Amino acid sequence: MSATARKAAPMPDDIRAMKGGTPIVSLTAYTTPMAQMMDAHCDFVLVGDSVGMVLHGMPSTLGVTMEMMILHGKAVARGLKQSMMVVDMPFGSYEESPAQAFRNAADLMAETGAGAVKLEGGRHMAETIAFLVARGVPVMAHIGLTPQSINTLGGYKVQGRGAAAAALMADARAVSDAGAFSVVLEKVPAALADQITAEIAIPTIGIGASVNCDGQILVVDDMLGLFTAFKPKFVKRYAALGSDGEAAIASFAEEVRARAFPGPEHSFADKAPT
Repeated sequence: MSATARKAAPMPDDIRAMKGGTPIVSLTAYTTPMAQMMDAHCDFVLVGDSVGMVLHGMPSTLGVTMEMMILHGKAVARGLKQSMMVVDMPFGSYEESPAQAFRNAADLMAETGAGAVKLEGGRHMAETIAFLVARGVPVMAHIGLTPQSINTLGGYKVQGRGAAAAALMADARAVSDAGAFSVVLEKVPAALADQITAEIAIPTIGIGASVNCDGQILVVDDMLGLFTAFKPKFVKRYAALGSDGEAAIASFAEEVRARAFPGPEHSFADKAPT
């Protein structure tokens, strides 16, 4: 689904229909300018709760609030014309009950104009996914490494190795059967990701999974080299904007202290030119 081939942003059913076809492209975005840059290239854009770590300096995603997701969702929506926007449901906004999940998902969609929400969890979230879908809320699922559960998972570890593979496969089947239109597989062994992709009916979106997933997603600040606090194995840096930016700031500081900036070309004369 190229930018030139589509006339409007895809809907969740359009993403579902891409199963087994041209790989689905996605990145995270948190601001209008970044959304504008990726709009022509991504099938969907995720307003991820990773915003807490990437832009707000939090140690994890657990402190992200509904207010933050709505604020950044509105900003991203202003930059999108061709891509569908999906917004993460933050920790604590959906786990209590399906009814709680619906209230908060409805608020997210109404406030931001999102085409869908994403929530973390497998079999234990299947009832909630089905409840939301039945009430008009398209859901993207997220299994494997679920960052909101790092305290129970023991950190940012690969999920689904060895005997744990069967449980992760069951999670994948459960979210698919519950009505999710796609599922993110994070930090999952490649062979297991391939098996899940082959078996379930909905597209798999890999992040640290397999090249054979139905699509791929990365945190944009990771792949642009803007977020450098740490670099997961699955991240490929397509640019080094962080180091380039730091070098530019250093040059600015040097020129200011040397009174080399602003120069005549950056200053205004007493009289306007005639």
